[in-house]
Amino acid sequence: MLKQLQMGLRAFVLLASKFWSCLIFLFKKQVRVIAQHQAVKYEIFPLSPLSRHRLSIVKRKVLVLDLDETLIHSHHDGITRPTVKPGTPPDFVLKVTIDRHPVRFFVHKRPHVDFFLDIVSQWYELVVFTASMEIYGAAVADKLDARRHILRRRYYRQHCTPELGSYTKDLSAISPDLSSIFILDNSPGAYRGFPDNAIPIKSWFSDPSDTALLALLPVLDALRFTQDVRSVLSRNLHMHRLW
Repeated sequence: MLKQLQMGLRAFVLLASKFWSCLIFLFKKQVRVIAQHQAVKYEIFPLSPLSRHRLSIVKRKVLVLDLDETLIHSHHDGITRPTVKPGTPPDFVLKVTIDRHPVRFFVHKRPHVDFFLDIVSQWYELVVFTASMEIYGAAVADKLDARRHILRRRYYRQHCTPELGSYTKDLSAISPDLSSIFILDNSPGAYRGFPDNAIPIKSWFSDPSDTALLALLPVLDALRFTQDVRSVLSRNLHMHRLW
C-alpha cells in the first residue's frame, strides 16, 4: 500500500512538473510576442522638393543582407547554444533534410527585424546573401519575406568564395556598379574584399532588448541620397562600435 502511494505521488509530481514547464514555456512565448509587437515607429516624413530631386538623379541602391547573427539566430536538434537560454521559444521552426537526414532548426528573429525590412524595402532593392546552405537559407528568407516579395534575389553558400577558413561574398557578382551596393553583415571576413561597401553590425544571438536594426535606420535613410555609398562608408570604419 505504501509502495503504491509512493509511486502515485511520484507520478503526480512528474505530471505537475511537466505541466508547470509547459505553462512557463507558453508564458515566455507570450511575453516575447508582446515585446516584439510593441509599437515601434520611425517617422518617414514627406520629402521636400529638393530631396525628391536629389533622389531622382541618383541610382536606386542595393542593400545586401546577411542572415545568421545579423537578422536571425538559429540552432538545430541536438545542439545547445549557451547564447540561447534554455526554454526560450523560437519564432519559427524549420524542418529541412540535409544529406538525407531530417533536421529541425529553431529560429529566433532579431528584435524589430520585420519593421526594419518593411522600412528599408521602400528605400532599397534588398538582396539576401548568406554563407548557409541554400536549403536552409531559402527557408529562412521565405519566412522573413512573409509573402511580401521583398527578398526575391538570394545568394547562398555556393555563391561564396572559401577563403582563410571562412566564406567571402563577392558583391560585384550581384552588381558591377560598386557605387550603388553595400552589405549589412556581422562577419568582417564576409566582406573583406569590399570594406568600403559594408556596414558592420554586432552579432546577435538572443538579447530581447537589442535595438541595432532600429539604430541603423537614420543612416540608411540618408545613404540612399548619396551618389556613391563608398564616399560615406569608407569614412566610417568605426561604425562597428556603434551597433
